[in-house]
Amino acid sequence: MTGVEVSGNKIRKLEFCIAEAQRQGCDTLITCGGLQSNHCRATAIMGTRLGMKVHLILRGEEPELPTGNLLMDHLAGAEISYLPAEGWSTAHPQYAAQLQAEAERLGSRAYFIPTGASDEVGLWGYISASEEIAADLRAANLRPNAIVCATGSGGTQAGLIVGNELFNLADKIVAFNVSDDAKYFDERARLDIGRWQSRYADLLAGTAGADIDVATIQVNTQEGYLGPGYGVAGPEVFETIKQLASCEGIFLDPVYTGKAFHGMVSEIRKGDEGCFAGATDLVFIHTGGLFGVFPQQENFHFSD
Repeated sequence: MTGVEVSGNKIRKLEFCIAEAQRQGCDTLITCGGLQSNHCRATAIMGTRLGMKVHLILRGEEPELPTGNLLMDHLAGAEISYLPAEGWSTAHPQYAAQLQAEAERLGSRAYFIPTGASDEVGLWGYISASEEIAADLRAANLRPNAIVCATGSGGTQAGLIVGNELFNLADKIVAFNVSDDAKYFDERARLDIGRWQSRYADLLAGTAGADIDVATIQVNTQEGYLGPGYGVAGPEVFETIKQLASCEGIFLDPVYTGKAFHGMVSEIRKGDEGCFAGATDLVFIHTGGLFGVFPQQENFHFSD
């Protein structure tokens, strides 16, 4: 939780992605995501703070009334384009390339940040976070059985996996998928970590990072809590969000943290049948997403 306006894990990745954009002499940031993308909102705000133009490519139709993260995007002054969900995976990179070419023609230079800032550059965000976590764990004299997070674009999960290899944080990293499936995240984590090793080979030479075997690392993605699909949660998730807020004052969201936290609690309740069998200590990584609550407020029910 790294600030009210830019709350969430995306700011950790953007610290490195925007630094790379500045290193390349770019004055414009282009990125993409869903209509309620936390990453796009964080990019819009950080771009404004740093005096950079921001162009967001959002998946879906423009709503009549912007709410949640989308409202923040508008308030931060981002330029926004909407592309249909159908054909998104091929259409948005092509459109981003067109925007980059147009910026070049106008005498600017644009840097493209992928969904969630999840690539070999953004990976540094949670490698750095892992170093912070290691210090916190030492101070608390704690070694958890698992570190738990939500995974959507895969960068947080992959960064924590690398961080665990480097800093020996926990027995394992367990991610609850909020999109796609375990096979996808297994392949994605290995791809991003391999690209990270390749891109920063000179920097990593002679370090533990260079010795990570991409083929044998553990990628633990717990399925079963995706619900109807990305960004759509069942009533049990909204109930978990409400319960945690009312007993701890900690707010989850229905897209990421709500599903992951609900999955973690459900697996704990399974006892020896769950993925945390025998565990005594878990660390849950709260990756933000507060603004995603507001567009789905009709799913909360309160007694009179």
